[in-house]
Amino acid sequence: MMAPPVFVLDANVFVQAHRQYYAFDLGPEFWAGLVECASRGRIESVDRVKIELCQGNDDLAAWANGPFSHAFAATDGDDVVRAYRDIMAWAVGQRQFSDAAKVDFARSADGWLVAYAKARDRIVVTHEALSLDIKKKVPIPNVCRAFGVRYVNTFQMMRELGLKWA
Repeated sequence: MMAPPVFVLDANVFVQAHRQYYAFDLGPEFWAGLVECASRGRIESVDRVKIELCQGNDDLAAWANGPFSHAFAATDGDDVVRAYRDIMAWAVGQRQFSDAAKVDFARSADGWLVAYAKARDRIVVTHEALSLDIKKKVPIPNVCRAFGVRYVNTFQMMRELGLKWA
């Protein structure tokens, strides 16, 4: 029997939910659902996303340091580091992206997120979109496509996990 898929979440999944459609006071079920799915091993994120989330001194940072803190996986495993090197070499070699976009990508959690997903056979969850013409950013879906990593958005993940509430 095949193991159920595991989803690894980009920072924008948390940030957009927090700021827009699932603010903590409006959608506590969403946040509880993430914690529950993480406790069952169905969703996680990576340590570098946690660093990004915790730069703010807000409810999202407190949540990342509290109920969800156990769900941020380390990116220092040899398999993840090897995948990250491959991803960075690919990004640097792409003429499509500006030098500034490549520097931003190297400084962000994005490359590590995809490297973790590639190395550990995870599905990336992001709100970024595939863009074959963009120059100012290295989109996560472009990297996923290049490395054969599946990606979905928050709502696709929720459907696949069966998350819903009244």
